[in-house]
Amino acid sequence: MITVEKKEQIRRAYFIEGKSIRQIQRETGCHRRTIRKALEDGTVPQYTLKRSRPSPVLDPVKPIIDRWLAEDQEQPRKQRHTARRIYERLTTEYGFQGAESTVRRYVGQRRKELRSQVFIPLSYAPGQTAQVDFGEAQVIIAGELLTAQLFCLRLGYSKQPFVTALPTQAQEAFFEGHVRAFQFLGGVPHQIVYDNLRAAVKRILEGRNREEQAAFIAFRSHYLFESRFCTPGQAHEKGLAEGLVGYARRNWFVPLPEHPTWEALNAYLEEKCRAEGQRRLRGMEMTIGEALALEQAHLLPLPAQPFPCCTLHPVQANGFGLVTFQTNRYSVPADHAHEACWLRAFVDRVEITNGRQTLAVHPRCYGREQDILNPLHYLPLLEQRPGAWEQAKPIQEWQQRWPAVYDHYLAALRERLPRAQATREFVRILRLHEDYPEATITQALEQALATHCYSAEGVKHLVRRLTEPGRVIAPLTGDIAPVVSVAAVDWPAVEQFDRLLPGRQGGEL
Repeated sequence: MITVEKKEQIRRAYFIEGKSIRQIQRETGCHRRTIRKALEDGTVPQYTLKRSRPSPVLDPVKPIIDRWLAEDQEQPRKQRHTARRIYERLTTEYGFQGAESTVRRYVGQRRKELRSQVFIPLSYAPGQTAQVDFGEAQVIIAGELLTAQLFCLRLGYSKQPFVTALPTQAQEAFFEGHVRAFQFLGGVPHQIVYDNLRAAVKRILEGRNREEQAAFIAFRSHYLFESRFCTPGQAHEKGLAEGLVGYARRNWFVPLPEHPTWEALNAYLEEKCRAEGQRRLRGMEMTIGEALALEQAHLLPLPAQPFPCCTLHPVQANGFGLVTFQTNRYSVPADHAHEACWLRAFVDRVEITNGRQTLAVHPRCYGREQDILNPLHYLPLLEQRPGAWEQAKPIQEWQQRWPAVYDHYLAALRERLPRAQATREFVRILRLHEDYPEATITQALEQALATHCYSAEGVKHLVRRLTEPGRVIAPLTGDIAPVVSVAAVDWPAVEQFDRLLPGRQGGEL
């Protein structure tokens, strides 16, 4: 390749000095083809490589480097391969003998190509497609700073967004996000595009083929939509959902939203999603809301019943009536201790069943090594063993939140009855929670204190009067209530039986 100075010399000799190509060839030593090219084009000469040079050392590992760089697109930015890390892995894992500079040069070229990809504008038919992605955002729930997992879905035609916050990205949360989105949209899109997330994909096969999770196939079958998965490392294939994650985080989570419950947070997010219907995006002739109204007619109908968004796990209740799930322990009724059960894990709760009936329902705990106890499960045992009352953990936790009148009534019972008997009587009152709400029992206890009624039967009588106003229930009279509650029992004089013994005065066998 000649220099720009040599090209100028050739052109001057031909066009200004009138020399022939043969004479210029003799004077410059350049080939005639080179001279003719210089005469045709006076710009700075550019070197063009007609075919890539062979790299016998690097070529065998290029597919490995390409795969690692593609996988990096799905990883956090600060946890991706550097060129040096790629070189280290190649030398230790694949016996690479080349220079680090060779690897650095190739990695730089491939990253430049990945950044400079050209994309095709897409258009979607109404109801045809939606895209799904997960993101993270910091939130404050009940005064505690938590990381919320944002399930984000956006329709292709109307661009209507849906965002809901979940405590986890587990499979049950993945399903729950869909169910909420379908209910919000009033239907189901015909096709949904995903990353290769673990909740849906068990194994990535060749091309676009995937081995899917059995539960995801059942979920998809329930709603009858089709699924499509992106090429690994090609997040732009679902750019609508990718963009929604960032948009929601910048606009709806700054400053950090603070709400008393997850339900309140999601009500706030749903309101924000509905407000998006007023926007008109660039290139759209109508607002998002107007386009959604048109698109809803093309969505698949919702099934009669939503899919049960849970995972099923076999568990075994131990001697404390506790089953373990994800390091946390949940209580079951005491008479089901040591029994084999099934646990259904939902996003917000766990349900424990023995196959015949639901034994317990608890709020789901996302901490670790916590005991979630329902005190009602232990009341039958405490009725038999009142001495364990003071040390019973379920009761200690309950006492911190029950109404003050409970403590007042227990104290009044203990003033009138022996401690064990007072505890048993109070446990019988607490067992009314199995059938009646706390507010009703609280009102009944207040009435019982006011009328000096100190018995479980008396409190139950008052509860029934509050809950069955149409039923005629004879009231406890003033002379009955004290007898029920504080009736004194005179012990017989045992020495009177001595008269029945042989040889004693007044009696013989």
